[in-house]
Amino acid sequence: MTYARFEELPVWQEAIRLVDEVYNMTEQKNWPGSRSLRDQLERAALSVSNNIAEGFERGTTNELLAFLYIARGSAGEVRSMLCFLERREGFAYFKSQMSDLKAIAESCSKQLRGWADHLQNSDIRGQRHLNEKTRSSYRSKGDAEEFQKEILAMLPPDHPLRKTEK
Repeated sequence: MTYARFEELPVWQEAIRLVDEVYNMTEQKNWPGSRSLRDQLERAALSVSNNIAEGFERGTTNELLAFLYIARGSAGEVRSMLCFLERREGFAYFKSQMSDLKAIAESCSKQLRGWADHLQNSDIRGQRHLNEKTRSSYRSKGDAEEFQKEILAMLPPDHPLRKTEK
Protein backbone atom coordinates (compact mmCIF):
# COMPACT_ATOMS: atom_id res chain seq x y z
CA MET A 1 0.00 0.00 0.00
CA THR A 2 1.21 3.48 -0.84
CA TYR A 3 0.58 6.33 1.56
CA ALA A 4 0.19 9.91 0.34
CA ARG A 5 0.32 11.56 3.78
CA PHE A 6 2.23 10.68 6.93
CA GLU A 7 -1.01 10.88 8.91
CA GLU A 8 -2.16 7.73 7.09
CA LEU A 9 0.83 5.67 8.25
CA PRO A 10 -0.08 3.07 10.89
CA VAL A 11 3.25 3.64 12.66
CA TRP A 12 2.66 7.40 12.84
CA GLN A 13 -0.82 6.76 14.25
CA GLU A 14 0.69 4.47 16.89
CA ALA A 15 3.32 7.12 17.69
CA ILE A 16 0.59 9.75 18.16
CA ARG A 17 -1.20 7.35 20.48
CA LEU A 18 2.06 7.00 22.44
CA VAL A 19 2.54 10.74 22.94
CA ASP A 20 -1.13 11.24 23.73
CA GLU A 21 -1.01 8.57 26.44
CA VAL A 22 2.28 9.95 27.83
CA TYR A 23 0.67 13.37 28.19
CA ASN A 24 -2.42 11.78 29.78
CA MET A 25 -0.13 10.29 32.42
CA THR A 26 2.19 13.23 33.02
CA GLU A 27 -0.61 15.80 33.22
CA GLN A 28 -2.32 14.03 36.12
CA LYS A 29 -2.40 16.06 39.34
CA ASN A 30 -0.74 13.26 41.31
CA TRP A 31 2.25 12.98 38.93
CA PRO A 32 5.20 12.64 41.34
CA GLY A 33 8.04 13.33 38.90
CA SER A 34 10.06 16.48 38.55
CA ARG A 35 9.28 19.03 35.88
CA SER A 36 12.48 18.15 33.98
CA LEU A 37 11.69 14.42 34.02
CA ARG A 38 8.17 15.09 32.78
CA ASP A 39 9.51 17.40 30.06
CA GLN A 40 12.08 14.83 28.86
CA LEU A 41 9.52 12.02 28.72
CA GLU A 42 7.05 14.18 26.80
CA ARG A 43 9.72 15.40 24.38
CA ALA A 44 10.99 11.88 23.68
CA ALA A 45 7.46 10.63 23.04
CA LEU A 46 6.64 13.52 20.71
CA SER A 47 9.93 13.01 18.90
CA VAL A 48 8.78 9.60 17.65
CA SER A 49 5.84 10.93 15.60
CA ASN A 50 7.64 14.13 14.59
CA ASN A 51 10.61 12.26 13.13
CA ILE A 52 8.36 9.86 11.23
CA ALA A 53 6.55 12.87 9.75
CA GLU A 54 9.73 14.77 8.90
CA GLY A 55 11.38 11.76 7.29
CA PHE A 56 8.27 11.02 5.26
CA GLU A 57 8.14 14.59 3.95
CA ARG A 58 11.85 14.78 3.02
CA GLY A 59 11.54 13.03 -0.33
CA THR A 60 14.48 10.63 -0.40
CA THR A 61 14.77 7.12 0.95
CA ASN A 62 18.10 7.85 2.65
CA GLU A 63 16.66 10.82 4.54
CA LEU A 64 13.55 8.85 5.47
CA LEU A 65 15.72 6.04 6.81
CA ALA A 66 17.77 8.45 8.92
CA PHE A 67 14.63 9.90 10.50
CA LEU A 68 13.10 6.46 11.05
CA TYR A 69 16.15 5.47 13.06
CA ILE A 70 15.96 8.70 15.06
CA ALA A 71 12.28 7.98 15.75
CA ARG A 72 13.19 4.45 16.80
CA GLY A 73 15.83 5.83 19.12
CA SER A 74 13.25 8.13 20.69
CA ALA A 75 10.90 5.17 21.22
CA GLY A 76 13.77 3.43 23.00
CA GLU A 77 14.35 6.52 25.11
CA VAL A 78 10.70 6.51 26.18
CA ARG A 79 10.94 2.84 27.16
CA SER A 80 14.15 3.45 29.07
CA MET A 81 12.64 6.32 31.03
CA LEU A 82 9.57 4.25 31.83
CA CYS A 83 11.78 1.39 33.07
CA PHE A 84 13.51 3.88 35.36
CA LEU A 85 10.20 5.24 36.65
CA GLU A 86 8.92 1.73 37.37
CA ARG A 87 11.80 1.35 39.83
CA ARG A 88 10.93 4.54 41.66
CA GLU A 89 8.75 4.16 44.71
CA GLY A 90 6.60 7.22 44.06
CA PHE A 91 5.40 5.87 40.69
CA ALA A 92 3.64 2.70 41.88
CA TYR A 93 0.26 4.28 41.11
CA PHE A 94 1.30 4.62 37.43
CA LYS A 95 2.62 1.05 37.03
CA SER A 96 -0.25 -0.11 34.77
CA GLN A 97 -0.06 3.00 32.57
CA MET A 98 3.71 2.69 32.26
CA SER A 99 3.40 -0.96 31.23
CA ASP A 100 0.90 0.01 28.52
CA LEU A 101 3.14 2.84 27.36
CA LYS A 102 6.15 0.54 27.10
CA ALA A 103 4.09 -1.81 24.91
CA ILE A 104 3.05 1.05 22.61
CA ALA A 105 6.65 2.29 22.36
CA GLU A 106 7.81 -1.26 21.59
CA SER A 107 5.15 -1.54 18.87
CA CYS A 108 6.42 1.70 17.31
CA SER A 109 9.98 0.44 17.46
CA LYS A 110 9.11 -2.86 15.77
CA GLN A 111 7.12 -1.16 13.02
CA LEU A 112 9.91 1.32 12.40
CA ARG A 113 12.47 -1.48 12.21
CA GLY A 114 10.32 -3.42 9.73
CA TRP A 115 9.81 -0.35 7.56
CA ALA A 116 13.51 0.49 7.64
CA ASP A 117 14.46 -3.08 6.69
CA HIS A 118 12.03 -2.94 3.77
CA LEU A 119 13.41 0.39 2.57
CA GLN A 120 17.01 -0.77 2.83
CA ASN A 121 16.22 -3.73 0.59
CA SER A 122 14.37 -1.59 -1.96
CA ASP A 123 15.68 0.02 -5.11
CA ILE A 124 13.34 3.00 -4.65
CA ARG A 125 15.40 6.13 -4.02
CA GLY A 126 12.49 8.34 -2.94
CA GLN A 127 9.91 10.73 -4.37
CA ARG A 128 12.48 13.38 -5.14
CA HIS A 129 14.07 11.00 -7.64
CA LEU A 130 10.85 9.86 -9.28
CA ASN A 131 9.86 11.07 -12.70
CA GLU A 132 7.11 9.85 -15.01
CA LYS A 133 9.38 7.15 -16.50
CA THR A 134 10.31 5.63 -13.13
CA ARG A 135 6.72 5.93 -11.84
CA SER A 136 5.50 4.09 -14.92
CA SER A 137 8.15 1.42 -14.46
CA TYR A 138 7.15 0.82 -10.82
CA ARG A 139 3.46 0.69 -11.80
CA SER A 140 4.15 -1.77 -14.63
CA LYS A 141 6.17 -4.04 -12.37
CA GLY A 142 3.42 -4.04 -9.75
CA ASP A 143 0.74 -4.66 -12.38
CA ALA A 144 2.72 -7.57 -13.82
CA GLU A 145 3.17 -9.16 -10.39
CA GLU A 146 -0.54 -8.79 -9.63
CA PHE A 147 -1.48 -10.31 -13.00
CA GLN A 148 0.87 -13.24 -12.40
CA LYS A 149 -0.78 -13.91 -9.01
CA GLU A 150 -4.22 -13.85 -10.62
CA ILE A 151 -3.16 -16.31 -13.33
CA LEU A 152 -1.56 -18.69 -10.83
CA ALA A 153 -4.70 -18.59 -8.70
CA MET A 154 -6.69 -19.88 -11.69
CA LEU A 155 -4.52 -23.00 -12.04
CA PRO A 156 -5.49 -26.24 -10.30
CA PRO A 157 -3.91 -26.60 -6.83
CA ASP A 158 -1.70 -29.51 -7.95
CA HIS A 159 -0.33 -27.71 -11.04
CA PRO A 160 3.53 -27.56 -11.04
CA LEU A 161 3.56 -23.77 -11.51
CA ARG A 162 1.51 -23.32 -8.31
CA LYS A 163 4.27 -25.02 -6.37
CA THR A 164 6.71 -22.25 -7.32
CA GLU A 165 4.52 -19.55 -5.74
CA LYS A 166 5.98 -17.67 -2.80
